[in-house]
Amino acid sequence: MSRAASAIQTVSLRTPLLLAVLAAFGLQDAPPLPQDTLPQELPLEAPLGFPEEIAAPEGNGFTRERTELGRRLFFDPVLSLDRTVACASCHQPEHGFADPRRFSLGVGGKLTKRNSPTLFNRGHATLQMWDGRAASLEEQALMPLENPDEMALPIPDALARLRADDFYAKAFGRAYGELSRETLAKAIAQFVRRLQKGDSPIDRFRVGGVKDLSKEERTGMWLFESRAGCWKCHSGPNFSDERFHSTGVGAVDGQAEPARMAITGDPADRGRFKTASLRVLELTAPYMHDGSLATLEEVVDFYSQGGTPHATRDPLLEPFEATPEERKALVAFLRALSRD
Repeated sequence: MSRAASAIQTVSLRTPLLLAVLAAFGLQDAPPLPQDTLPQELPLEAPLGFPEEIAAPEGNGFTRERTELGRRLFFDPVLSLDRTVACASCHQPEHGFADPRRFSLGVGGKLTKRNSPTLFNRGHATLQMWDGRAASLEEQALMPLENPDEMALPIPDALARLRADDFYAKAFGRAYGELSRETLAKAIAQFVRRLQKGDSPIDRFRVGGVKDLSKEERTGMWLFESRAGCWKCHSGPNFSDERFHSTGVGAVDGQAEPARMAITGDPADRGRFKTASLRVLELTAPYMHDGSLATLEEVVDFYSQGGTPHATRDPLLEPFEATPEERKALVAFLRALSRD
């Protein structure tokens, strides 16, 4: 048990002394940790809507021991500096492994710079993070740990904590033969790779389940695939082309954010962020990389205007005409992607 937890157990919840203890350990603003509500078994087979099973990279093949280890680490605050934040704090199961807040809370109440996107189906994706800075889930897995606005724990310190924990020391030995920076990243990545979501009414409709969609949802699908032009970027099984586009979200005075340009150094990448998956949309509000749009209705209105005018706006973005009923139908179609 940590010193903070031990001290808290001895103090009444209503005393000023408790507040002093919480402040001393940086816990006064710590929200409750999300619970693991996932089914015991996470399937390897691809859900309806995805043509292929998720592929494990060389050196991180799927095993029960590795998945269970990564799963425990994902929900354990041991990997944050003050032991108040876990991976699940920003990627909450009940919110589609995203965050209902515009920006997530890191250690000491610090705010992240971008909205936390869903982790569902990242094993079916390519580059990770909004700006594509991580080439794999293994590379991405440790970035939040060392980020001072998120978990703020240097990897050597994280490894020392885990080596001092009898459970983790043995679990890493069984799963990977050793505990290292590489195997820590592999364990977390293995669990995230197993998070899949498909088999929506949209997927069933596409294979002949005509009754799975209402008339309104079918109208929304027609609009999505035709006049609205959503399909140009939101394509493929994950409803994302996994490419980068500049929509004008976050642009100020006609100037877009650096976005992917900060990674590539290419001025053509200014303002370009990765196309978000449309899976489980109803669970993952607010939307966009900065969480600036609160509802799907706002998202549809934004794109119907062709995004925000700015110097590097993607030419794929074009305004489209839609009646109020058609906009409602488009939202209904998007919500259907969240249903089982």
